[in-house]
Amino acid sequence: MTTTDQPRAEAIRAEVRAWLAEHWSPELTVRAWWKLLADSGWAYPTWPTEWYGKGFDADLAQVVRSEIAAAGALAPPHGIGQTMGAPVLLQFGSEDQRKRFLPRIATGEEAWCQFFSEPDAGSDLASLKTRAVRDGDEWIVNGQKVWNSGTLTSDRGVLPLRTDPNVPKHRGLSFFIIDVDQPGIEIRPIRQMNGEAHFNETFFTDARVRDADLIGGLNNGWAVTLATLANERSSYAAGADYGEGIAPGAKSGMLDLTCAEAVTRTRAAHKGETAFPLGDAKALIGLAREHGCLDDPSIRQRLMRLHSMSEAARLTALRAKAAAAAGRAPGPESSLGYIAGVHLARATRDLGLAILGAGGMLEGEDAPRHGSVAKMALTSLVHGIQGGTEQIQRNIVGERVLGLPKEPQVDRDVPFKDVLK
Repeated sequence: MTTTDQPRAEAIRAEVRAWLAEHWSPELTVRAWWKLLADSGWAYPTWPTEWYGKGFDADLAQVVRSEIAAAGALAPPHGIGQTMGAPVLLQFGSEDQRKRFLPRIATGEEAWCQFFSEPDAGSDLASLKTRAVRDGDEWIVNGQKVWNSGTLTSDRGVLPLRTDPNVPKHRGLSFFIIDVDQPGIEIRPIRQMNGEAHFNETFFTDARVRDADLIGGLNNGWAVTLATLANERSSYAAGADYGEGIAPGAKSGMLDLTCAEAVTRTRAAHKGETAFPLGDAKALIGLAREHGCLDDPSIRQRLMRLHSMSEAARLTALRAKAAAAAGRAPGPESSLGYIAGVHLARATRDLGLAILGAGGMLEGEDAPRHGSVAKMALTSLVHGIQGGTEQIQRNIVGERVLGLPKEPQVDRDVPFKDVLK
């Protein structure tokens, strides 16, 4: 933050602090607190003032978040609705669409998911085959999506669909918001190697979506999709802290609990664990000391390499944050941050296994660190796949940042229906 911004930041800090002192109570229900927070504009301060925001830049928004955290107040709702749904509505949505959807997102009344990847369209998302056919004021949807998270507890989903197969693949897509609770949508959890099921596959059989819920215009879905993905990457690349992670939406069962009860229940459900409980150099130094190998030159060198890589990733995240604060569109920092995160996940996994040796294969309460290293190893493979593969992020950096030639594409100017033949 520049020196000239500091007086304004301190004024905002004082204003937020005074507002929290007057309004925050852990005995409020989650529903009531999130409504207060949204109506005040402090929940999403980077949003426009007319839509639950303050019009702040990223630095000033961080001031607000830090004060909310310092007061011990429950953070605003956070999920696909807030990181992908709201930005796409603010950029591409109509006035009617914003009025219908943004209040429910801002107050956490609804939970949203995303239906993007398909079995044959993951990294090459523009090759998606799930179709939408016009039927009066609605569209009939048939196809399959995969790797969607939070679907079972979501009310709506953002959904790119093939609406015109007679033009090249990038030009025949449209972007919709669909109601998840309807007979034509079947959700099946996908069991992962680590025993959990964070992702689902979803089947659409004559499901319906209103034409009024088409975002950004007919066959303009590729531009909307790219903007949505860029917003998702920049949201996480900037490294914002979103607090306790209370799930939004009625299906979570949290809205009518007090804030204190919701935090307690969420912590108990997670048992204070994460997929990467030893995901940094400091934690692994403790593990190495515990197992008597901290003086091993090879282990020490790898610890230092992990620390250096972590610092480089942290500084890259700060660059992404500074770019957002300056009003620039998401740039290479988001892709570089993703690639760095993949490397860090693999480095922590490999180093944890090297420190424990055969003990790293054990799970359960009797295993070293209750099996947390084995869990890291089994979870790590998702990194480099979810959120756009590592290879795609490298292509983005190579082509858009370094100016390298694009990969050959033989189907860019061919009608999509002919590609399928």
